[in-house]
Amino acid sequence: MTNASAASSQTLEDKIKAQARSLGFDLVGIAPAAEPASWHYYQDWLAQGYAGQMHYMHHQAPARSHPRHVFPQVRSIILVGLNYKPKHFVSQQPLPAHVGRVSAYAQCRDYHRVLRNKLKQLLRWLQQEVPGCQGRAVVDSAPLLERDFARRAGLGWFGKNTMLINKRLGSFFFLGALLVDAPLKPDSPSETNHCGSCTACLDACPTQALVAPYTLDARRCISYLTIELRGPMPPEMRSQLGDWIFGCDICQDVCPWNRKSPVGQCPELRPRPDLEQLDLYQLFFLSEEEFTRKFTGTPLMRARRDGLLRNAAMVLGNRKDPSAMPALRQGLNDPSPIVRQAAAWALGQIATAEAFAALRTHLPREHHPDVRAAIQDALRNPNRPD
Repeated sequence: MTNASAASSQTLEDKIKAQARSLGFDLVGIAPAAEPASWHYYQDWLAQGYAGQMHYMHHQAPARSHPRHVFPQVRSIILVGLNYKPKHFVSQQPLPAHVGRVSAYAQCRDYHRVLRNKLKQLLRWLQQEVPGCQGRAVVDSAPLLERDFARRAGLGWFGKNTMLINKRLGSFFFLGALLVDAPLKPDSPSETNHCGSCTACLDACPTQALVAPYTLDARRCISYLTIELRGPMPPEMRSQLGDWIFGCDICQDVCPWNRKSPVGQCPELRPRPDLEQLDLYQLFFLSEEEFTRKFTGTPLMRARRDGLLRNAAMVLGNRKDPSAMPALRQGLNDPSPIVRQAAAWALGQIATAEAFAALRTHLPREHHPDVRAAIQDALRNPNRPD
């Protein structure tokens, strides 16, 4: 059979998958546009309060009941996966005292832009194949239960850490969806769960955020605490952050399915050295403009400046390294009360004479009640030197 004959015998679905792979996607499958199988579980999850401050999940819940609320003409959903697995597991890398851990997915360009651009290219190609075809590219931002449709498209199963896991790629891949009005033949769903009796992810979670297999209490998750949570960090969670400044990869790093999966090869998602080794001390001395210039176009902007500096102070407080004093003194004078409160807590954790002197000096100048309370709490540290 000639190449031309082989091409002409391909189904549209085969052509779509070949084109998606040529655009760099590692996984591709097709799901029907129907009510998500996990819709009722999602409602129960929200009712339990597990979404924390992510109020948008409640507001968007009715729209997640069917993909037509995202794209009214939808008849089929093309699901894609893009591998971003790092060369080394982030949680297992030793770090200098001034460096915080950044989740692997956030060490590069914003994946939303990368996937959305590729999905739009796929849509333009499909419109040439099927004139008049309309569609919408979705990456995280629209009210669509992507993992549910990805499982239905055969891309993987739900792991006990709530991630979608693929036998070949593990779980280090981004999901995207292309909702189209073309009737496409769906793939067979992933019906088998391959986690077996393994509980590595549940056992390794330092905050016990995985309250049961397949159930995440986001309020305890380090990723939620360092990214989505606005305002002060809950006191009982501060020491449990360890040295994570943005996100957390622990439940993925310990998953057996990620041990032999291939490293991501997408050039647009190549890690930036300054994000792989994020200097915590430097953060406190960046102006608003410098901060924006450094992090625009990266996932770290999601935490905003006061959130990222709050997290940095938490990490420095957990490390209790006196070399962090200049940065934390700077934080104690930051315009944001959230940053000042976090810096006060961290200085109390360092608990040196110099740290307590900085707190006592600042207290008369501080007018925000929450920051004053944090300073007073820090000064009551029983480890304070006489």
